[in-house]
Amino acid sequence: MNEAADYRKTFAARPQPLTLEQAARITPPARVTDTEGLLDVPRMRAWRQNRLREQIAAHGLDAVVLVEPLSIRYAAGVRNCALFQMHIQAGYLFVPADGPVIYFDSEPGRHTGRQLETIDEVRDDLLPLSYMFAGSRQRETARKWAAQMGDLLKEHCGGGARVAVDRIGRRAAQALIENGFAPADAAPILAHARRVKCPEEILAMNLALAAAEDGMNRMREALRPGIAEQDLWALMWQATIEHGGEWLDYRLLASGERTNPWQQEASGRAIRAGDLVVFDCGMVGPLSYGADVSRAFHCGPGRPSDEQRKLYTLAWNEVTHNTELLRAGTSFRDFIAARYIQEPGYGDQPYPCLAHGVGMGDEWPVIHHSPEHDDHYDGAFEAGMVICVESYVGEVGGVEGVKLEDQVLVTESGPIVLSRYPYEDSLLGREV
Repeated sequence: MNEAADYRKTFAARPQPLTLEQAARITPPARVTDTEGLLDVPRMRAWRQNRLREQIAAHGLDAVVLVEPLSIRYAAGVRNCALFQMHIQAGYLFVPADGPVIYFDSEPGRHTGRQLETIDEVRDDLLPLSYMFAGSRQRETARKWAAQMGDLLKEHCGGGARVAVDRIGRRAAQALIENGFAPADAAPILAHARRVKCPEEILAMNLALAAAEDGMNRMREALRPGIAEQDLWALMWQATIEHGGEWLDYRLLASGERTNPWQQEASGRAIRAGDLVVFDCGMVGPLSYGADVSRAFHCGPGRPSDEQRKLYTLAWNEVTHNTELLRAGTSFRDFIAARYIQEPGYGDQPYPCLAHGVGMGDEWPVIHHSPEHDDHYDGAFEAGMVICVESYVGEVGGVEGVKLEDQVLVTESGPIVLSRYPYEDSLLGREV
């Protein structure tokens, strides 16, 4: 056994120092300290890689080849130009159910990979999968890549190896088939590996949430009549980068009449006194963990109107009611059956889902409003899952709407809300 694999097994075997419930209430220091416990990142990487290996085997496969940068980040911890590699395939990672993890990338990625205990071998014979790099030779390079992967599969998994891939492109997939393999989709393997978090992942998520809450507070303090939506949203980006985060998945901040219907992106509109300002942070923060929280502010001077308070309170009712339903063992179908029902007229354009998973950004599962929805699938909540509970309330043709969302950890003892940014007292009328 090599040194990297030895190190990985050592961390995997160590007892967890925290329960999920304990981790949910801790935001670890983000800088070096000699007096407080830091987040154990190698332990977290070992947990994730072992989860992935377990799912490879559970799906009847021998290995996965990963190209999508957050998949590589989850499996091995490497980060190298992630946004670029989301649309231009470059590096790739070979992960067998049992055997050495092998990483291919350009020099910056290779430098990072050599420092990680999760990677056994770093190779420089990278082959271009994208048309940008391969151009008219893409078919030729795809065939070379398939032969390269075939050699690894035969060496480390044996004859007749079964492999899953993610986002390799049509030509590379076809070349694997021509090389005698029938590649499966890695998405289910990754989704079910990532669905349950360890305590260290919850600590990492709390770092991301702290960064997002800093951004929310900056926006709240800067909110005044005349500031543009984009200028306000830039403060969330600033907090993301200053805290060592990655990016924002979207630019969902709207004000006034642009809050209805929801999902209009931040614009140059000047926010006016009396407007509601609604946003969904969608942050991929420190260590690539997600902070997906929505809030609504009222822009003063003046007090919110009765209608604004009603919209806000109905959304708050939905989020808090549905949060209490998040119990380990509860089926998605039972969750839907017990969900909060909005009063007539206020539930006619709901958010597209009641809830969804979150980890390194938004993840499986997605819970729809009805088991009769065309895309419904069943399952059950488990301890260690982190779920975002959603609500949008706005009348069809109404002037404004409110979007609220909390990030919640499922534990054996009940749900724990990880997102701590407070609701607005001036908007929250508990009796409507």
